[in-house]
Amino acid sequence: MKAEVLDEPELEFGGSQRHVDPRFGIMDYGPADLGTSEAPGEIRVGLIGPADQLDGLRRWLERCRDPIDAKDERYPHLFPPFPGCELHRGLHTVVVCSDRNTRPITERDLRLVQLASGADAVRIAVEAYAAAIGSLADENRTDVLLVARPQQLADVRSSLPGRGRQGSVAVPQAHPEDGSPRDDRASMGRLPNFHDLLKARLLNLRQPIQIIRRSTWDEDTPPERGRRREDEATRAWNLHVALYYKAGGVPWRLQRNPSDLATCYVGVSFYRNLEKDSLDTAVAQVFNERGDGVIVRGGPARVASDDRQPHLAEGDAHSLLRNALDQYRTEHHTEPARVVLHKTSAFLPDELAGFQGVADERRLDLLELNWITNSESIQLFRPGEAPPLRGTLAIISARELALYTKGSVEFYGTYPGMYVPNPIGIRPVNVIRSPHEQALELLALTKMNWNQTRLDGRLPVTLRTANQVKTVLRFCPPEQAIATRYAHYM
Repeated sequence: MKAEVLDEPELEFGGSQRHVDPRFGIMDYGPADLGTSEAPGEIRVGLIGPADQLDGLRRWLERCRDPIDAKDERYPHLFPPFPGCELHRGLHTVVVCSDRNTRPITERDLRLVQLASGADAVRIAVEAYAAAIGSLADENRTDVLLVARPQQLADVRSSLPGRGRQGSVAVPQAHPEDGSPRDDRASMGRLPNFHDLLKARLLNLRQPIQIIRRSTWDEDTPPERGRRREDEATRAWNLHVALYYKAGGVPWRLQRNPSDLATCYVGVSFYRNLEKDSLDTAVAQVFNERGDGVIVRGGPARVASDDRQPHLAEGDAHSLLRNALDQYRTEHHTEPARVVLHKTSAFLPDELAGFQGVADERRLDLLELNWITNSESIQLFRPGEAPPLRGTLAIISARELALYTKGSVEFYGTYPGMYVPNPIGIRPVNVIRSPHEQALELLALTKMNWNQTRLDGRLPVTLRTANQVKTVLRFCPPEQAIATRYAHYM
């Protein structure tokens, strides 16, 4: 076995400048699309929620136009200040709210939510919010719809504990900071909740929605039980980057050399539709180097008897990748020369035949297939008490790699986690590039996360989106048309 520590991949920002950290890259150089005609110089935000929250939320958004001090001088790289949201700094945009683009939820509807309980309360809240959001969206004066969650609605917790499984993308509930997908079957035990049901209901809208809790903007409101509140500057960073991306902006992108092949990244994962609880369904998350993501829903999957993991028949694997490439061409008006496909279970012969058949038909220069496991039995140690550095790569064999995507971060000067990190596994089916190159690209893909702005994501964007997409799509009937843009699910 060999081990090495990879350099932290750099991201690209305004003026093609580079930095390892998303927040410092934006502060120093602006977003990646700065100066282009596509960059949103203004984000028109619609506000929907209880009347007693909307004024406070608007005041906080106004406050975020000015800089917000850093939390902790001991770790200035981990907790940087928020530069403010103005045309001449930070994301170089402004968030615009107006009374005309505000829809309060009526006291009557909120009272009905409070009087109900469980699934009934969720259903009443979703109906009331969907009506208000729909009427505002129809007027087509907004880019993103910011939804203040009702305080009257209790959180719905999982009815099953998270159970991690070797060889699947399953993150135990003991590691909430990972932000990674949970076990497919464990997540199926979750009761319907406001976030997932509302997103599923509104997938037909042009504008994405962003749901926000009162504790995010109101310092006097404690976070819900079991949740922790980040410092104000970090909360401002995370919200404004999400709004910028949902408004069509590109906060940062993967760095790419001119000689590199145009690449499409595809993640394949599985979920169960609630209307057909026995049916596993495949879904593909498709991204380019800019991070533009599209969602493609596939056909049925089956659980194999040998590994108890969901898999695709040859025809379904062929259809899923073909449809993914069709959607990629529709969105980006070009075909990729290289496809990198990540899957949450091992590749069976039928799946290999289906995926390779599409590669042959589309005359792809390269098709790289990788099974990504959530955790590895191998553990690495370094002198002292700190965990291994993020980017530590163990090469067990050409087809078995272990990579620490969580760990101590040199740029932060500390380990920014609460639990002992575990490496993820990389199982390349066809060894085309060196282990170093494979792991470095995957490490870069963990940084393509517009829901949070730290550099140390656990899973590549191809797979970390799986939980967000699955928890929404499971409430959509198979015949329902769905939004293809990833921004509608995050």
